[in-house]
Amino acid sequence: MIRVAAVGDIHMGLDSQGLLRPAFDTLPGCADLLLLAGDLTRHGTPEEARVVAEEVGGLPVPVVAVLGNHDHHDEKPEEVAAVLRAAGVRVLEGQSTVVEVDGARIGVAGTKGFGGGFVGRSGSEFGEPLMKEFIRYSRRCADGLRTALDELAGQGCGTRVALTHFSPVPDTLAGEPPEIYPFLGSYLLAEAIDTAGADLAVHGHAHAGTEHGMTSGGVPVRNVAQPVIRRAFSVYHLHGHEVPTTASASVGTFG
Repeated sequence: MIRVAAVGDIHMGLDSQGLLRPAFDTLPGCADLLLLAGDLTRHGTPEEARVVAEEVGGLPVPVVAVLGNHDHHDEKPEEVAAVLRAAGVRVLEGQSTVVEVDGARIGVAGTKGFGGGFVGRSGSEFGEPLMKEFIRYSRRCADGLRTALDELAGQGCGTRVALTHFSPVPDTLAGEPPEIYPFLGSYLLAEAIDTAGADLAVHGHAHAGTEHGMTSGGVPVRNVAQPVIRRAFSVYHLHGHEVPTTASASVGTFG
């Protein structure tokens, strides 16, 4: 059994020092790795990234992250990622990483993802150049995720997790206004996950959404935005290729 802790949308600012560290220090007792599903900062400044780095640096479990839209706001995502990597965080964008857990290999493939909407109600690569580029960007993110998942399959990973910020399915957006669904995720992410295969998909972004969902191919999806899970992190138990169960993760609270 592999225990995956995950949280997104922690939105840390300069006044957030020490807010999450006490809960994260409990991770070795309940989880084998920590996934951060984007929007780690409020405005995407390197200074805010350093606050996040202090919260997760030196933890005794591996930390894997993707950035979110907030982490891009100051237009310095490379600097934000560099600060986090210097603290030991594995920041992914169209990439994968492998974590060893008691001899088992768990692979994590990650991308921020982007919007565009879902089957039957989505944008298309048609019309104005800006609209075409919007959808092409979503497709590039999804293609990167699929490639990263495929790479993990070739590396002997018995368990694979897809980590994104934007949602791959509408299920976990329930509670958000339907009008903004196209800005919260894209079916292209779900297509990538189902095509390449994964045991779990984790995302954030939808603060008023729902925790549990599933792709049309049967991959469980979890929205771990902190306003949704209402704790420092949630823990999911993965049993090889079986459907994951959810631990209550009552350890630590946030805010």
